[in-house]
Formats: sequence, C-alpha cells, structure tokens
Amino acid sequence: MAETVWSTDTGEAVYRSRDPVRNLRLRVHLQRITSSNFLHYQPAAELGKDLIDLATFRPQPTASGHRPEEDEEEEIVIGWQEKLFSQFEVDLYQNETACQSPLDYQYRQEILKLENSGGKKNRRIFTYTDSDRYTNLEEHCQRMTTAASEVPSFLVERMANVRRRRQDRRGMLGYKKYEHVLCTLKVDSNGVITVKPDFTGLKGPYRIETEGEKQELWKYTIDNVSPHAQPEEEERERRVFKDLYGRHKEYLSSLVGTDFEMTVPGALRLFVNGEVVSAQGYEYDNLYVHFFVELPTAHWSSPAFQQLSGVTQTCTTKSLAMDKVAHFSYPFTFEAFFLHEDESSDALPEWPVLYCEVLSLDFWQRYRVEGYGAVVLPATPGSHTLTVSTWRPVELGTVAELRRFFIGGSLELEDLSYVRIPGSFKGERLSRFGLRTETTGTVTFRLHCLQQSRAFMESSSLQKRMRSVLDRLEGFSQQSSIHNVLEAFRRARRRMQEARESLPQDLVSPSGTLVS
Repeated sequence: MAETVWSTDTGEAVYRSRDPVRNLRLRVHLQRITSSNFLHYQPAAELGKDLIDLATFRPQPTASGHRPEEDEEEEIVIGWQEKLFSQFEVDLYQNETACQSPLDYQYRQEILKLENSGGKKNRRIFTYTDSDRYTNLEEHCQRMTTAASEVPSFLVERMANVRRRRQDRRGMLGYKKYEHVLCTLKVDSNGVITVKPDFTGLKGPYRIETEGEKQELWKYTIDNVSPHAQPEEEERERRVFKDLYGRHKEYLSSLVGTDFEMTVPGALRLFVNGEVVSAQGYEYDNLYVHFFVELPTAHWSSPAFQQLSGVTQTCTTKSLAMDKVAHFSYPFTFEAFFLHEDESSDALPEWPVLYCEVLSLDFWQRYRVEGYGAVVLPATPGSHTLTVSTWRPVELGTVAELRRFFIGGSLELEDLSYVRIPGSFKGERLSRFGLRTETTGTVTFRLHCLQQSRAFMESSSLQKRMRSVLDRLEGFSQQSSIHNVLEAFRRARRRMQEARESLPQDLVSPSGTLVS
C-alpha cells in the first residue's frame, strides 16, 4: 500500500465569483485510517475457563443507530447555509424545554420532520450556519498587528469572555472536545469566497488526529462540486450585469457631470490631500497635534466652506529604537486659489504655510505644550514627505518645570504664526530677543499636491506673456528651488548685517586707513 501524501497547507484561499452563492456545493469525504475494530469475536467453544469472552468488548451501536464499522467512511454534499444537525442537536431539540429562542423552535420542527421522514442523512459530519451560536475560539488567538508584544485591549478580553461562556455552555452539553472543524466558508456581498482550508484538488488529503484514550487518525477531502451554468443562463446573466453596469455608469456620470471644472484665467487652484503621519522625540505621552494652514493675504483665497485647520486624535507613543513615536495617520484635505491679476509684477508669489502645535494630555486631562513648528507647503505637484522640527518656549528655574510636571500648563504662544514671520507683521525687523526656547521633537506630514491652471495648457501659445507669474513658472517646477535660494540668501544677509553691526565703526567705515 502506497504511503499517503498529506496536505499540510491549511491556510485559507480566496475566490471571486459572480454566480449566486446559493449554487455553491461542497463535497466532503471523511475516512478513518486507524480502525478501532481490531477485536474479533471468538466462538465460545474455543474459550478457556479463565478467559474473558471478547464479545463483551464488541462495539455497541451508537446513539444514532449505526455501528462503528458503518462510520469508517462518510461522504456528503453540502450547500450554502445548509443545516446538518449533529446527534447532540437532535437529542437536545427533541426536548421542548431545551428550546429558548425562535431559532431553537425552528430547529425542533425541522428535526421532528426528519424523524418522521426516516432520519437525517449525515452521521459524523454536521454544519454550523450563520445563525447558530457557534464561535470559533481561533479568532481570539489571531493577532491584529505584527508586534510580538501585542496586548489585547479591554474590549477584546470582554468579548472573548462572552465567547468562552457561549462555548462552555455548548461544550458541557455537546462535548466540544470531540468536535473538529473540517472547513470554514465565508462569503461577502462582493462575491468574494474565502475557504479554509483550500479545496483539495490535486493535493493530498488533510488529516485529523484525535486526542484522548482512543487516538485515531482520519483523513478528509474537500471538493467543489457546484453545477456548471447552462449557456442560456450565462448569456442571460451577462445581459443582466451589462445592464446593471450601464445604469451604474450613467448614475456616476450624472453625479460628476459632463463639463470639466476649469479655473478662471490667470488663476491657480491648489488641492492638497494631506496626512499627519507621526510625531516623535517628545517628553510626555498621549500626544495630539493641532495644525492649520495660513494663506498669504495677497492673491490667495479659499472657499467659504473650506476648513483650514484640524486636531488629531490623542495617540499613545510606541518605543521605536531610541525614540517614542506616536502614529496618527490622520488625513486632512483643503483647496486654495491663487489669482495674480497684475502681470507687470515680477515678484514671486508667496506660498501657504502649514503650522503645527504638539500637545500632550495626562490622566487628569491636563495638557502641556510640547512644541511649535511651521513649514512652507511644497510648490511642486506630487507626493511629498515633510519632517517639521519643533521647539517650545521655556522659563528659567526648576519651579517652572515642577509646575509643568505636576499641574500641567506652560508658556504658550498667543499667535501660532509667531513661529515664523506672522502674516500681519508690517515692520522691517521681527525681534525675538528674550524668548528662551528649547528644541523638542519632530512631526512628519505626507502631502499629495495637485495644481490646476489654464496657463499649463496655454503656455506654448502665450510666449509673449511670459512676464506673468503663472506662465513664467509653468507648473511651479522651479519655484521651490528659487524660494529656497531666496530664503537662504535672506538668512545669510541677515547674519552678515548682524555681524557688521557688532564690529567697530572704524573697521567698517570705507574712509578708514590701514596703519602699519
């Protein structure tokens, strides 16, 4: 006898079908490999006085009326949501006092009809449908993340306790330790069918080893025996789906419209899909981020319904290498319009600025400012990942730190735009003299920027109007580098002026003479 090749891949398989799930049919074949019927009956004449008649140990009929030798092999075809009762359920629901719910009474009526028609067709194999009070305890063992130190939440523990109570109630009555799940089938509304384990096909059979005093080995196979659709049915189904998809396409077209929305001439539309990804390097836990977008006062505007600010959820930090990281994954979106009517101006347009404020929240709902930061939005379309370094104002002495630790609260900025040059500032120099700060952590943003303008299409035909800002920059592909260069030049010029002012006047004066 050739050695059986077992299938060890018991993972789930996913299929997709447009056929109604009621047409699904599974064939399950179960067979015992190690038989318990190794004791044979011997005639009484061959027995000695001191020997025990082996007929005493002869297996007796089971509660279902079948002898064990009849249960060596079983094959059955099961449909979707087809209920096959176990012998325990038959004995249970025949007693009317055991019925508690309308479903129990329904099962009782079906079992009585089966008894009147000759009994059930299955012996060992039975099913649980979506309506049954069956819970697979494997769901409690499944992890939601890949972290080795994952701890189940309070809700998961409570729900697992409910599952265990249901399972124990059924186990005390139905001997759950003798049950083995052969196959689990799940179907969703999109026609996705999940089978665990997969259909046997050309693979070897699956195996089951029972525990206890009688260690037995079983093998079983699962095959898809759903009937094939007739050509007429396939053609009718194809016409129905074609009509359905056509109606859905017309519905979507009515929502979108036929005219593509265009901006007014000389205007640029900026659309940003953003995400607050994470924050790391901060002193306290339970962080949240308050952010807003400031539009330059000149030439920029946004719709009246547009919300340019937001607050993330409070997030607990997680240790990652040497830092504590809070993963927010908080999405936001906004749009703004830039209208440059004065084509004679050669000045580059100012770009919107994203400000952020990181705060921490303790058990007593006291908050602390962890840092302020700002970054200019990317001037080029596409996907960008920005890391914003933050700082916070501090006070001298240990009393301020003790107050911050025990009762919360700290120095705060009344105007968050003070992190950078405020838009309302009209002077030549912005002094921050006397403001003591310390560097804190960083906030990571992920931005997907889209730009729309008529100038992108008309730039080739308007070569004579290149003095227009939109036409000259063409898609603002060069504006980011130009803006960075100008910012670096302003900073270098400011440092040079400060160094120049700190030098003695006789060294800086052009009329000074060199004395040797």
